[in-house]
Amino acid sequence: MIRTAKLLLLLSITLDSVLIVFDNLTDYNSNFQFVRHVLLMDTTFPGNHGMGRSIASPAVDSAFYVAIIAWEIVTAVVLAWGCVRLLRAVRQPAAAFHAAKSLPVLGLTLSLLMWLVAFLAIGGDWFLMWQSNVWNGQQAASRNFTVFGIVLLFLVLPDSETQA
Repeated sequence: MIRTAKLLLLLSITLDSVLIVFDNLTDYNSNFQFVRHVLLMDTTFPGNHGMGRSIASPAVDSAFYVAIIAWEIVTAVVLAWGCVRLLRAVRQPAAAFHAAKSLPVLGLTLSLLMWLVAFLAIGGDWFLMWQSNVWNGQQAASRNFTVFGIVLLFLVLPDSETQA
């Protein structure tokens, strides 16, 4: 049952990752505007001393957004591939199931790095996204980081067969 729970949670995270990619591709402009305004820092506190970090370049905005989408695509693919490997190993001995965790661990780590580095550190702290009431994605990034992190921690817990 524990292995099934791990697999179901991983499948749920994978579905979420695929939907994030889908949304960014099918509603490109809305999400692009988010990236553009974060980089512009146009809704941060007036007169803040961090405005020298602001970027007002459509080419850089596009590069940032395309990099985020590419990161999300790679993450979703790795997670999906990891689900297949974990599904194949769910009834195998503990060592085989444990070995199948490598791709899901990689996918979850890639996702955690995106939420932590791209959204919380770069967007939130470098571009002062936390100051914006309009273009602030820190709450969503924190939520995703937490959920993905909990699934990673649960996934890497050893199976009872490996504890003996």
